Formats: sequence, C-alpha cells, structure tokens
Amino acid sequence: MPLPVRRRSVPVIVGSVTVGGAAPIVVQSMTNTDTADIAGTVAQVTSLARAGSELVRVTVNEKEAAAAVPRIRDALDRAGIAVPLVGDFHFNGHKLLKDEPACAEALSKLRINPGNVGRGSKRDPQFAEMIEIACRFEKPVRIGVNWGSLDQDLLTRLMDENSARSQPWDVMDVVREATVVSALEGASRAESIGMPHDRIILSAKVSGVQDLVSIYTNLAQRCDYPLHLGLTEAGMGTKGVVASAAAMGVLLQQGIGDTVRVSLTPEPGGDRTREVLVAQELLQTMGLRAFTPMVIACPGCGRTTSTYFQELAQRIQSHLRERMPVWRQAHEGVEAMTVAVMGCVVNGPGESKHANIGISLPGTGERPVAPVYEDGEKTVTLKGERIAEEFQDVVEAYVARHFARREAP
Repeated sequence: MPLPVRRRSVPVIVGSVTVGGAAPIVVQSMTNTDTADIAGTVAQVTSLARAGSELVRVTVNEKEAAAAVPRIRDALDRAGIAVPLVGDFHFNGHKLLKDEPACAEALSKLRINPGNVGRGSKRDPQFAEMIEIACRFEKPVRIGVNWGSLDQDLLTRLMDENSARSQPWDVMDVVREATVVSALEGASRAESIGMPHDRIILSAKVSGVQDLVSIYTNLAQRCDYPLHLGLTEAGMGTKGVVASAAAMGVLLQQGIGDTVRVSLTPEPGGDRTREVLVAQELLQTMGLRAFTPMVIACPGCGRTTSTYFQELAQRIQSHLRERMPVWRQAHEGVEAMTVAVMGCVVNGPGESKHANIGISLPGTGERPVAPVYEDGEKTVTLKGERIAEEFQDVVEAYVARHFARREAP
C-alpha cells in the first residue's frame, strides 16, 4: 500500500533540524525536571536525545529557569549533545525573555501559548514583546494553543457570533473552531509584528481523540504552516499510548503532521524516554520513518506453552536497541531491517522468510531445533542451550554482510 501523501507545508529551520516541507516527520519530547536544576535537566535532555528525540522542550517558568537555559545549552554542547532546545513559555514569558536575553539566544525555538500571554489590554503588547524578541534573535516560534488554556476573550466572541446564527452550532463545535482560530490569529498577528512566515509552527492540542482529528483536519486545510501533533494529557500506560496512536495515526495517514510528541504521564520513577520510543514506533509501524530494526514476534498460544520465544524476543529487541547507535554510525540503512522471532511451526517459517532475518523456535511437542532464515532462505539450524547467543551472532554477521559501511568522516 502506498504511503500517504504529505500535506504541503513551509519548511521551518529549528537549530539543526528542519520541520515541515519535505523533511522527515520530527520526533520531539519534553523534560519534566525543574529547569533551574541544571545537572538534572542536562541529564534528562541527554537521555531523551540519546533515545532519539530530535527536539527537546524545557519549561521556562521563572527567572532561575531562564537563567539556567544558557548554562544547560553550554553543558550539552560540551558533552556533544547537539539536540535543539525549545523554551516553553506561559504567563510571564515576555518578562523572562526581556530580563534574560541569553535565554532566548540559547534556545532554538520559543513556544508561545496565545491563550495565556495576558488578558485584556495586556495580551497584545505582551505577545508582541515575545515575538519581537524572537525576531531579534532570529528564532522560530510555535504558536501552541491548548484548549485547556483557550483565549477566553476569543471564545466569548465566537460564542456570541454563534448565538446570532439562525442555526447555532453545538457548543463543542464552537470550542473546536475557537482552538483553530486562536492558532491562525496568533500566527497572523506574529507575522504582522515581523515574524517571517517560514519561522512559524502551529499546534492546537486537545485531550480527546476525535476532537484532535477534527481540529487538525480543519487547521491543515486553512494554512501551510508546519503542524506539531500531540494529544495533550494523553494519560498513563496503555491508555496514553493507545489514545496517542489512535489520534495521530489517523492524521498521519491523511498526510497531516510535521512533528510529533507522545505526551505520556510517566509512572512514579518511570523512564521519560518511553514517550520518545512510542513516537518512533508509531512512525515506523506506519512506514513513515525507520529508527531501529523492527522485531516481529508472535503473541503465543497453546502451541507455545514454553516462554522461551518470549524471552528471546525481548532479548533480541533489547540487543537491537543497544547495538543501534553503533550500527547507525557504521552501516547505512540498518534501521530498516526486520527481525522475526516466532514461536512454532504454524507461522514461524513463513514470517521468518518475510523478514530480513528470522528464527522459528520449536513449539510444544515440536523437534527441539530452530531454523534461521536470511532473506527468505534457510541458512542454519540452531539447537541447544545457546540459541539466543548464537542467533545474536547471526544477526551481527548479517548486518556486517548486508549493510554498506559508512565512509569515515
């Protein structure tokens, strides 16, 4: 099946990363450390970047956080972590950027929420102040609307207009329209102040799957700015993963979306990098990007009462992720490799033949041997106590033989 045709958008340069245009869909994440904690924030940004986050957003909510940003950038640069940093501003961003200009200089992009830059007479001048600073330092901005902090003056205006209609819309339709209009009006206002069209990215985040699909479908039809996708407050565990994949999968299949974030609530003590891995897996399983070799593993059934194939699949998955940084530096295209780890004779040989390299383990009552297939042909049969280690060796040898070595820089 052909891949979806991407919606045409204007490319925006964010540090070393291009968002939109013909560029690959960008994976991003956000820290949950206190940004004033320089060491803690540097450690988490490093972890997210090494997991594959191509942009990392940090909270800039107070003077100490704004003052810490340049030092965080310096520490990352010294460690060889070049990932662009995005500053997340709410309420007092105009003041922080004015008082700490080095913060604006160190960031690669500013995120501005038009719903909380100020109320009444303060809104426009405070928004303008942030845009003017972004222009001065030649930084792109994301006009990031969130319906949890929607501009109440705009919402009231649209509600009044709706009341005057002969056939008023449903209230939630008005809220969705207000979310779209807030993003578009914010971008228009930014351009009128002097922000170039090709330095603006839009987002309009909500927490409902159908609402997100509706809003972004509408937004995509009304502008050519790059769009940042994300289901805000997606939730914890499988709920957050499923909801994010359901909403963004529909949009990505329509060609909508230039950068994505999976906003998972981590479990206590949980690893923040999980949101990066989920975003990568979403894009990779849809065929939109390749990040790491894919492991195809059967779910198990009564034919596979042994858990050995499950343990092997987990070991292979972990081995591939651990080896990927080395392989990526040494071999071209290895991230597109598929590895099948199957549990019995029903689908094992067939799935293994479809993968680049696959192993079909014995099910209950089957002969205790494990044939290995490379590009559809059986090459070796493994047996004994060291099948896992021997299969990993086979995978290593396959990578060395089948993926061209990169030229040394």
